[in-house]
Amino acid sequence: MHPSPEAGPIVGIDLGTTNSLVAVCDAAGPRVLADAEGRQLLPSVVRFVRGGAPVVGHEARARAVENPVDTVHSAKRFMGRGFAESAPAAGGLPYALVEGPRGLAAFGVGGAVVTPQEVAAQVLGELRRTAEASLGVPVRRAVITVPAYFDDAQRQATRDAARLAGLEAVRIVNEPTAAALAYGIGGSRERRMQPETIAVYDFGGGTFDVSVLQLVPGGPDDGEFFQVLSTAGDTRLGGDDLDEAIIALVMGEIRAQFGTALDFPPAARQALRTFAERAKVALSAAESTTLEVSLGGDRTYRRTLSRAEFEALAAPFVARTIEACRRAMRDAGNPEIDRVVLVGGSTRIPAVRAAVGAFFGREPYAALDPDLVVALGASLQASVLGGGRRDLLLVDVVPLSLGIETVGGAVAKLVIRNASIPTRATEMFSTSVDGQVNVGIHVLQGERELVADCRSIARFELRGIPPMPAGIPQIEVEFLVDENGVLSVTAAERRSGRRASVQVVPSYGLTAEDVDRMERESFAHARDDMHRHRVVDLTANARLDLKWIGDALGRVREQLEPAYVEELEAAMMGLKGHIAAAEHDARAVDANAFQQAKEALDRLSIRVHEVAIAASLRSAGAAR
Repeated sequence: MHPSPEAGPIVGIDLGTTNSLVAVCDAAGPRVLADAEGRQLLPSVVRFVRGGAPVVGHEARARAVENPVDTVHSAKRFMGRGFAESAPAAGGLPYALVEGPRGLAAFGVGGAVVTPQEVAAQVLGELRRTAEASLGVPVRRAVITVPAYFDDAQRQATRDAARLAGLEAVRIVNEPTAAALAYGIGGSRERRMQPETIAVYDFGGGTFDVSVLQLVPGGPDDGEFFQVLSTAGDTRLGGDDLDEAIIALVMGEIRAQFGTALDFPPAARQALRTFAERAKVALSAAESTTLEVSLGGDRTYRRTLSRAEFEALAAPFVARTIEACRRAMRDAGNPEIDRVVLVGGSTRIPAVRAAVGAFFGREPYAALDPDLVVALGASLQASVLGGGRRDLLLVDVVPLSLGIETVGGAVAKLVIRNASIPTRATEMFSTSVDGQVNVGIHVLQGERELVADCRSIARFELRGIPPMPAGIPQIEVEFLVDENGVLSVTAAERRSGRRASVQVVPSYGLTAEDVDRMERESFAHARDDMHRHRVVDLTANARLDLKWIGDALGRVREQLEPAYVEELEAAMMGLKGHIAAAEHDARAVDANAFQQAKEALDRLSIRVHEVAIAASLRSAGAAR
């Protein structure tokens, strides 16, 4: 079912670190909307005025040097982040990074504590007003794009920002995926008679993403199907880092020339940032640019920065993007790439384009403006949701595996990394203690096999289960990742009908270093992790087996042959030895021998269970 036209248009919004845009797709096709001065890009900069209305966009950026401590830029890098993890990045900011609600990162500006969501809401509100002025109707709904590696907290923060701006975020779409949708605008139907595999390299102001997608053309009436095969990236890597590299170079040389005690107040830092950004842009077109900073009196710092010097500064950051490309290609199965699409202003840097071309083995496709392509793609998805386009189908992916803790500290993964979304996964679990009436559900994110090596993202309890022996309750756990990438977890005990659920919205999310570490360690420790997970599962199941066999033996020992009882107890003792060894050092346990001992006891115990069941039936008959 599609919304009625009376509900108003759905616009597409690229909420960027440096600039933001709003676009619409109607009968004339997708287009980026401009403000009254004809400008399509809105700087993602907001100045907060004590006792007055915030100033958004072009004017805020133009006067940032005059108002450095109250002008916020690059707020997107702090969306959904904790203050403690963000503090190391605060050194170069001209405005104050402070601890906000629930330990989140916030800004001390305009005499108030302002969250990144509130900054984003000001930008979104300005885009909404631009759209309303251009379209002549109220705008209340939007498709908003985010980096592919934004986690649940960052996506929820984006939705909160939209709500503060008077917008309903009807869909959150990954930026590389939106770019792939926009790529479909310009291609001919004839050229795409066969499936194409596309790599989208998105190097923006504050974040980096790469996605590998497959575009599958349908029949004349079926449209096109976009499926994301894999994604990788870094939410702490972007053009801002290149600016900071230039700033660090300049500050170091200034101090070397005029004295290490030279101070850089907020206004000077803001001026250096503006001037570094201009130098970076200039070096994308010219071989050199002049840097000149007046320090007052007769002190002037002046030097020529060549493109080669800038590329040397940028090289470590570009190398990090290529390493992410390598991970994405590996996760996708190393397919042959038909087209490489560039997104983000940082892809205008010649060294970046050369590195991307060298890695993928083909010249990147740059016919679409890298600053506009994400907003255009978002407007296409908005048109699909609004019923205007029925020739596109979009399938995105989960960036990291999701699961729950099981007995012994293992992780049972229900949703595997790069699974297509929306997705649903269900598994059955039970209790490990007799008479257990409450069960804790611990939700985790990561690629490792044990809880200690993954990230906790939510906990909740299923309460009121009728007391039953261990292993008897049937607890069904369901993971549902919706089309926006938001996870909901439900647990239900089948016999009693008791249910509990949670929508996973953690207080803050993963750092880029966390993501990199989790991926590296998942490969480095894969064999050891799988062994330990197997031993943990064997230990939990063996404990239940010993309990059930011991209970049955206690009831019918007198009805069994002494030789059988002796053999059974010896096998039980042997299995207990494996459990004790596992508790001492799981890595040193022979898992195959453990498995064989458990299976041998299972086969041997069939006799005692048969006698116990027969005794129970006789007892029930006598009672009747």
